[in-house]
Amino acid sequence: MTASHTAFHEITALLVLGAALGFAGQWLRQPLIVAFIVAGIIAGPDALGVVSNAAHVQVLGELGVAVLLFLVGLKLDPGLLRTLGPVALATGGAQVLLTTLVGTGLALALGQPPQTAAAIGLALTFSSTIIVIKLLWDKGEVDSLHGRVALGLLIAQDLLVVVLMGLLAGMRGAEGSLTYAALGGTGLLVLVLLFMRFLAQGLLARLARSPELLVTFALAWAALLAGLADTFGLGKELGGLLAGVALAATPFREALASRLASVRDFLLLFFFVSLGASLDVGALHGQWLPALALSVFVLVGKPLIVLPILLAAGYGRRTAFMAGVTLAQISEFSLILAALALQAGVLDATAQALITVVGLVSIGVSTYLVTYSGSLYSRVEPLLARIANDSPRRQAPSEAPAPADVILFGLGRYGTAIAEGLRTRGLSVLGVDFDPEMVARWRSRGLAAHYGDAADPDFGKALPLAGARWVVCAIPVHGGSLTHDDPRLALVDALRNHGYRERIAVAIHQSDDLPALRARDIDLILLPAADAAAEAVDLITRPPQGPEASQRERLLEKTVS
Repeated sequence: MTASHTAFHEITALLVLGAALGFAGQWLRQPLIVAFIVAGIIAGPDALGVVSNAAHVQVLGELGVAVLLFLVGLKLDPGLLRTLGPVALATGGAQVLLTTLVGTGLALALGQPPQTAAAIGLALTFSSTIIVIKLLWDKGEVDSLHGRVALGLLIAQDLLVVVLMGLLAGMRGAEGSLTYAALGGTGLLVLVLLFMRFLAQGLLARLARSPELLVTFALAWAALLAGLADTFGLGKELGGLLAGVALAATPFREALASRLASVRDFLLLFFFVSLGASLDVGALHGQWLPALALSVFVLVGKPLIVLPILLAAGYGRRTAFMAGVTLAQISEFSLILAALALQAGVLDATAQALITVVGLVSIGVSTYLVTYSGSLYSRVEPLLARIANDSPRRQAPSEAPAPADVILFGLGRYGTAIAEGLRTRGLSVLGVDFDPEMVARWRSRGLAAHYGDAADPDFGKALPLAGARWVVCAIPVHGGSLTHDDPRLALVDALRNHGYRERIAVAIHQSDDLPALRARDIDLILLPAADAAAEAVDLITRPPQGPEASQRERLLEKTVS
């Protein structure tokens, strides 16, 4: 059998194994990273021995890392620091510093030499942006305050990753000619700056006429700079990063990021499979206790470090806790940095294997922690209330909300339409949402709005429930199923527990939600699609006339504006 046939069969086997384990991981609600690393372990020499020559798998994996760093570079536009703001940078810096120090101290206590302990401490600091965004999106919490805080911390971590990539690249370059690496790096920077200044905008505008050509160029550009950087001893990773930075200021970066995401995920399959295949299980002999201790530190210690930092920054207990829990894993960048540190001689194979095992455990367990973070908070909230005051100056409104006939949760398009309709009937409405921008938008239109999280069991204390005749929940729920963390159920339970005995209406978008909601004390279930269809039929068969038509036109104008 020829080498090309062998490579084809091995890659085919890895794809089939990765897809099968990915499907199993999806059923277990696990990220693909876990499935791919496990696929590598199974396909590696310690198990099935599917991969006889890892060179072709390694090349695909290196290209995947270059594309990943290219996409990171696309985010590093000049306005990033201004967008982040000083609070995110300060809290992110404090989290990185404290986590690194504590993690390094723990690694030293577990018998690691100082240099290795410091590298392990840094690797444990970073959390996975990809995994966190996916989990928050599935829960519909990307725009929540704790979601935004967590993403700010993650971006601050990504900035540090860029610095560490450069340092490790410099250490690898020092193995050869340091002067050659310095000259090569300077030349690459000049090339990128000239490209950004004179070519990027016009060239991409021309290439964008063909989306396929735009993607092909982006991949070629990333591979070209990765290859040049590797030639100068700076590493493919730094070259891929610079390629992304060169295109970050163009108006096409979002289109490139969305189109290349699937390519990145496909190629990273081979990096994580290669990482799993190279994992020497025998090298972990005697390291299982350190792996367990470090995993517990990531799952429990990191959230406990984030909690006081965010409390000191002025966020509430719930926001600080929920944001901390989302960071309870190590990042794919941690695994990449460990691989680079191994090549640079900073880590040995045993330490890299240790970090990989911690990654598997922390990523796998944190998926469930983030998914059920609301239930976790309800269990630990009494303890947090005793040890930390809740004075969220960054969340608290300037004044208590005025009483209203209807309190409406969810200020999206559906909630806005309900509010405008109620106002035309002479009812006062207080809008509530956990998106600060949505609250500000409502207030700019002269509408009463209040920031708050429907899933917070104590939030009802801040509302003027005594004068409200209705509480309407128009919160959209993502994920396709109703769980005990559903904010609608949490809201209904909290309202009744606070003694609210007036009427409650809840909107649902799927019939599967009906049984759980009917088991609650709810007066009216709204069906947006069905109700809108019935209203449309009435409008078609009985068109509004006279004052009714004018009223509907005014309502349309307010809703659109």
